[in-house]
Amino acid sequence: MIQQVSMEIMEFVETQILPNYTEFGESHGLRHVNRVIKNSLELARITGADINMVYVVAAYHDLGMSGPRAIHHITSGKILMADARLKRWFSQDQIKIMKEAVEDHRASSSRQPRSIYGKIVAEADRDIDTHEIFLRAILYAKENNPGKDKEQIWELFAHHMDEKYSVHGYIKLWIPNSPNEKELKMLRDIIEDKALLRQEFDKIYESIL
Repeated sequence: MIQQVSMEIMEFVETQILPNYTEFGESHGLRHVNRVIKNSLELARITGADINMVYVVAAYHDLGMSGPRAIHHITSGKILMADARLKRWFSQDQIKIMKEAVEDHRASSSRQPRSIYGKIVAEADRDIDTHEIFLRAILYAKENNPGKDKEQIWELFAHHMDEKYSVHGYIKLWIPNSPNEKELKMLRDIIEDKALLRQEFDKIYESIL
């Protein structure tokens, strides 16, 4: 039997939680959180995790972007833990597991997530779709460096790709045989070929002007 998210929880999240993401710019906005939710629900079905917990973790994972980005995962966990409305559907133990999962999602963290819920949201947040990764990286660079020209954005973009996604990058995948594994290999092939990477950058950069 395929698990379905509770309609009551879904209505609460869609009306009370997701609208917050309209404040976070395009790189961490509604489009991103909806992709993370979709990816998380697919992984929940593969792993057999509780689908309502997975859904809530995904929905809350970037709420901390309302404050400093460097600690947004910690802030997001605090927001989830402090939201008394979740007690209608979840036990205190479940809420603690969800808080820890949100804290553990950050890509730059080298520590393995403490539960399957942390692994699912971390994996879903990696969202390794080449076009999506390039687009979000360019949007983020432009949003946070409004005075920089195209060449300077390219430098930031290329550095970020190398630092995070290349063979020596810090990204880690936590769920074996997830769709991300194959996508990451394709992404790395493009990063290795600087001319091809530049071509992809130019194409996307021009499309969002």
